[in-house]
Amino acid sequence: MLQLVDYLIIAVYLISIVIFGLYLERKASAGIDSYFLGNRNMPWWVLGASGMASNTDLAGTMVISALVYAVGARGFFIEIRGGVVLIMAILMIFMGKWNRRAQVMTLAEWMRLRFGEGREGNTARIISAIANLMFAVGAMSYFTVAGGKFLGQFLGISDEFASIGLVTLALVYTAASGFYGVVWTDVFQGGLIFVAIIYVCGLALQIATIPETFAVSIPGTEQLKEWSFAEWSSISPSLTVDLPGEYSVFNLFGGVIFFYVLKVFMEGFGGGGGYMVQRYFAAKSDREAGLLSLFWIVLLSFRWPLVTAFAMLGIHYGATKSVISDPELILPTVIAEYVPVGVKGLLIACFLAAAMSTFDSIINSSAAYWVKDIYQAYLKPQATNQQLLVQSRLASVVIVVVGMLFSYQIKNINEIWGWLTLGLGAGLSIPLVLRWYWWRFNGYGFALGTVAGMLAAILSKALIIPSLNQPQYQEYALFLIPSISSFIGCIIGTFFTEPTDLQILDNFYKVTRPFGFWEVVRKNLPANIQQKIKNENRRDILSTFIAIPWQLTLFMIGITFMMKRWDNFGILLALLIVLSIALYFTWFKYLSKEVTISKDLL
Repeated sequence: MLQLVDYLIIAVYLISIVIFGLYLERKASAGIDSYFLGNRNMPWWVLGASGMASNTDLAGTMVISALVYAVGARGFFIEIRGGVVLIMAILMIFMGKWNRRAQVMTLAEWMRLRFGEGREGNTARIISAIANLMFAVGAMSYFTVAGGKFLGQFLGISDEFASIGLVTLALVYTAASGFYGVVWTDVFQGGLIFVAIIYVCGLALQIATIPETFAVSIPGTEQLKEWSFAEWSSISPSLTVDLPGEYSVFNLFGGVIFFYVLKVFMEGFGGGGGYMVQRYFAAKSDREAGLLSLFWIVLLSFRWPLVTAFAMLGIHYGATKSVISDPELILPTVIAEYVPVGVKGLLIACFLAAAMSTFDSIINSSAAYWVKDIYQAYLKPQATNQQLLVQSRLASVVIVVVGMLFSYQIKNINEIWGWLTLGLGAGLSIPLVLRWYWWRFNGYGFALGTVAGMLAAILSKALIIPSLNQPQYQEYALFLIPSISSFIGCIIGTFFTEPTDLQILDNFYKVTRPFGFWEVVRKNLPANIQQKIKNENRRDILSTFIAIPWQLTLFMIGITFMMKRWDNFGILLALLIVLSIALYFTWFKYLSKEVTISKDLL
């Protein structure tokens, strides 16, 4: 598939990234604040661009392209489970600044602010660190499979060998340069991603012709699914669909999407975690937390015309040659068929950049949980700066190796993506939500709820889901079992133990200023401060209900543009303008107006 010039372009990219990462090693070695947060001195636009590059992962691009190819515009609604990254709208309005105000390095360290530094807070912190490390290993496995599946097609080697090479290179520069290397290489790789977006979209608009009726393949079956273009390109979701094979889990479409939306709301209102929240811990101010989110969302919206372009080229390939047997191989098939020599190498480098930018973010953010929340907190509190940096790099290696070992058990990218985002994600989200909005929720409730959710997600995947004879009920079970188990664990852990000390809650509320059930501590503040906080909370709630449809509309515009559905495009464009104006008056104009509490009240 590749010529010498293509190999040279790919080699130059990979070598350049590693050299750049090694160049930043000295700056990252100043301390773990520098290694994991860049000393909280990174420009907002850099953090936003880095976030976009990390979210535009190769694995997700392959999955989403396969979904749009197989089910059309409905694939967008399926990817509300994670690919739409709808949590960004909530982070933009209020969750980003709430996280930043804590001034911590990790989500686990945040538990000390909420539950104190005694046994309760330590229990929550350790469980949070373990849960985040487990999720990181699962995510690393998922992204490793996709990277190998993509690169192996071009190099003519096994997917496993391709993934080992790709992840090893990401590990080298990430372990050396830390957060500085992650963010600045992401900015560069984000530029490459946009090169790919422009080229592939232009290619699709130029050569992809979609017949009035066509057939597509579905994973897990040799049966083809036939579509009319009008139905395939419709942006109106239906209550049911009729899909064979592995995609039959989506057949009760309305119910599945309801659970996806509910899961996303839980995740968003819970504040998120991993590499996403790491960028808010690194932000300079509340205002910059909002700006980096806005920039992140706008840049991320260009992913949707890209995946739609790949889907259209895949359908064109099927109509003119033969139907692609595995929808998850649309990317390498299209690139091999339609992209000329030289440009092919550049385009592969662009998508390797998408993979590398996700690898490095997961590696760096997850290593912080071991170093900050386990090693320094409990194993060696007096560790020197050099010892902490050594542990940071060792943790990065271990996370990568364990994730790669688990990846050998994964064959279908969509399957593991669904479990990570819906099953394990739902199981971990309930405690994350309750910690923000309910004063009575304590660290023991958080710990028990998190453990119950994790175990339920793992057992559901291993035992319950395979036993279901009706595939369409799998997504229901995957969401309900972990989330209900987690909720029960939260309630039992909370009410069978003492409430968190009121002084700790009082300090948390003054620092973070969340809305919810906080009257027990809010009433102790001066009346004028209470009113300022209430005004900010009301604006945030109103703005959130505007920001969510605004983000959905912004992303769907790219889909309708590529499909040339000008009727839908015009409606969405008008709606976007109205929502943007409303968002300006309810949120953007207040970005610089923070509620301040004098130090004597803290």
